[in-house]
Amino acid sequence: MNRIQQLFSEKKDTILSIYMTAGYPNLHDTATVIQELQKAGVDMIEIGLPYSDPLADGKTIQDSSTVALQNGITIEGVFNQLRSIRKTVSIPLLCMGYINPIYQFGFESFCKSCKEIGIDGVIIPDLPLWEYEEKYKTLFESYDISVIFLIAPQTPQERVLQIDKASNGFIYMVSSAATTGSKMDIDNEQIAYFARISNMNLKTPRLIGFGISNNATYKKASEYADGVIIGSAFIQAIQKSDNLSDTIQSFITSIRTGK
Repeated sequence: MNRIQQLFSEKKDTILSIYMTAGYPNLHDTATVIQELQKAGVDMIEIGLPYSDPLADGKTIQDSSTVALQNGITIEGVFNQLRSIRKTVSIPLLCMGYINPIYQFGFESFCKSCKEIGIDGVIIPDLPLWEYEEKYKTLFESYDISVIFLIAPQTPQERVLQIDKASNGFIYMVSSAATTGSKMDIDNEQIAYFARISNMNLKTPRLIGFGISNNATYKKASEYADGVIIGSAFIQAIQKSDNLSDTIQSFITSIRTGK
């Protein structure tokens, strides 16, 4: 049982996972942001590996990736920055990246590096389920790394069930067909989608992401899943911060309490 599985076995609701872009706002802020997020009380952290063509990401995260790449961040650089992260951070950590840079890095080298530094899972939005099962499933399992798949409102029920069967971490429920950061509230159509998936009684825990930005959306989404993932709103909060510790603490408090 890795840390992701342990988290979901111990906590069944209001889980808060935060997406942050490695190498942002400054090149060497990666470990600091992770440490401050743990201090602020988040349950899990998704570390974005910057890429020049992030298809699933909205403008805020795209812009943060551009800044991080301009800062000089690379996948190897991220791993080097996190070599000792497990000396100070105990919560689950995931890497979110796209298949081309990982393929160029080497899938086995990527998995080995994740294992060495204590990464518990990966999100690769453009890795097809069939390709994962045929080519990479055994590899990821051998390194005890959970692969997280996404579903959306338009995902057919049959595919949702296939993803549920293949998953050993959690399912990332995309709240709408929009890119990240493009919606700031939850409407009735989304609630119907959340309820439909909840009523399927899947075996795999679920987190809802895209458009979760404040205490109200955090609480509403958590009624229909095990918790949420917040990305764009967090990136916006820290982009001009002159005190990451205070900014991160204030942001997480506002999400948890509305204050």
